[in-house]
Amino acid sequence: MPRLLPSLLLLAALCGGFGWWMTAPQPLPPEATAGLSGDAVKGEAVFWAAGCASCHMAPEASGAAQRVLSGGQRFTTAFGTFIAPNISPDPQQGIGGWSLAQFANAVQRGISPEGDHLYPAFPYAAYAKMAMQDLADLKAFMDTLPPDPTPSMAHEVGFPFNIRRALGGWKLLFLTEGWGVTGDLTAQEERGRYLAEALAHCGECHTPRNALGGLQTTRWLAGAPNPSGKGTIPNLTPAKLDWSEADIAAYLTTGFTPEFDSVGGHMAHVVENFARLPESEAQAVAAYLKKVNPSE
Repeated sequence: MPRLLPSLLLLAALCGGFGWWMTAPQPLPPEATAGLSGDAVKGEAVFWAAGCASCHMAPEASGAAQRVLSGGQRFTTAFGTFIAPNISPDPQQGIGGWSLAQFANAVQRGISPEGDHLYPAFPYAAYAKMAMQDLADLKAFMDTLPPDPTPSMAHEVGFPFNIRRALGGWKLLFLTEGWGVTGDLTAQEERGRYLAEALAHCGECHTPRNALGGLQTTRWLAGAPNPSGKGTIPNLTPAKLDWSEADIAAYLTTGFTPEFDSVGGHMAHVVENFARLPESEAQAVAAYLKKVNPSE
C-alpha cells in the first residue's frame, strides 16, 4: 500500500485538475457581441417580455417603482433561498459599469464579470436562446432606467450548494440551446416558441425538475411543484390546458380565465408584462402552446 500511495495521489491530482478544468466558466466568444449596438426603444419590449422587473424590482413595488431594479425579492427553493440582486444602472451596486460582453455572458452563460458562475435561479438556461440583437437592445433600455444604490444581498445557500465551481458541472449537464418544442412550425408558432421558451422562460417554472434541478425536458411544460413548497404550478400542455387560442391570449393580457377566475401569485406579473406588448405576442404564445407535446 505505501508503494501505491504516490500513484494514488497523482491520480487524485489529475482527476481533480481535470474536474477543475471541466467546470471552468465558458464565456461567449468576443465576436458574439462585436459591433453590436442596442436600440433602447426596441429593448423595452424585450424587457417586459423577459420579465426582468418581475424578479428584480423591490418587494411589493408597483407603478413606476417597478422600473427601479434594486433587487431584494426572495425565492425559496430546495437548494436554498435566492435573493434577486440589484441590476439597476448604478455603477457601484448595480450593473451600470458592465460592458455589453459582460452583460451577455451573465444573461446567456451565467457568468459574472468577475468570472464566477451564477446560480441558475437566474434563468440563463432559457435566455441562452435569446437573439444577440435582442440582448443588446435590452441592455440599451436597461441603461435608461433609474439607478439605485441599494447593495445586493447574499444568497442564503448552504453546503454543498454554496460551492459555485460545481455549477460548471450543472451547466455541462443542463445548459443547452435546444428547444423544448421542435418540428415544423409556422412563423407565428416560432415567434410564440421564442417568447415562451427564451424571453418569458415559461419552462423554468412550468416544467418539472430532476433531483439536480435540471429540467425534465421530456415533460416540457407539464407542470411542477412550486419551488417554495406551497402548491403546484399548472400543466400548460394540451393534455390539461384545453382553452382555445383566443382564451389563452385573453388570459395572458387580461388575467381572466374563461371561467372568469383571476390570475394570482407571480403569474400576475407575467400578465402585466404581456399587457404591455402587442396583442400579437400573446396570440403567438397561444398558438405555440397548442404545439406542445401533451403530457399528463
